[in-house]
Amino acid sequence: MKPLVRLAIEAGPLAVFMIANGRFGLYVGTGIFMVATLASLLAAWLIERRLPLVPLATGAFVLIFGGLTLALHDDFFIKVKPTIVNGLFAVLLAGGMLKGRSLLKPVFGAMLTLDPQGWRLLTWRWAGFFLVLAALNEAVWRTQTTDAWIAWKLFGAMPLTIIFSLLQVPLIRRHMPAEAGNDTAG
Repeated sequence: MKPLVRLAIEAGPLAVFMIANGRFGLYVGTGIFMVATLASLLAAWLIERRLPLVPLATGAFVLIFGGLTLALHDDFFIKVKPTIVNGLFAVLLAGGMLKGRSLLKPVFGAMLTLDPQGWRLLTWRWAGFFLVLAALNEAVWRTQTTDAWIAWKLFGAMPLTIIFSLLQVPLIRRHMPAEAGNDTAG
């Protein structure tokens, strides 16, 4: 999938959530967020004929925590969802590493070829990053308005994730086997 299409599919529901929240309030915005999330998963399926694991898991959490938010009319659930999702990703990645297994490899192995040290480093970095995102979400939703929290998700967390991803490129290049395109001579 082209990077801009992937970004639209992954960030689109969040942008829709932000707009819907501004126009109709958090609860209607949450319902629209849930529908937009389902639409993005459908779009991913139609384009790739498969559902990538991370968007699928995130989508499931949007539906569960969005549903709780609407059913109980309590914004706590939608606000704590990113903390739980990011915390869970951090624990899963770190737990896998403590058992000697990179759980990023099965997810990204079709796109990346890295040596074992590369997978270890990349996995630990992502585990730490997810932990930071969880802590930042907690700080923002507990100290800011709902509108500020939603803006943070789109204009704070999303750009940080993109920047963090780009900062991993040197590590990825260093740990690609020579036959996978690593140019260590230059």
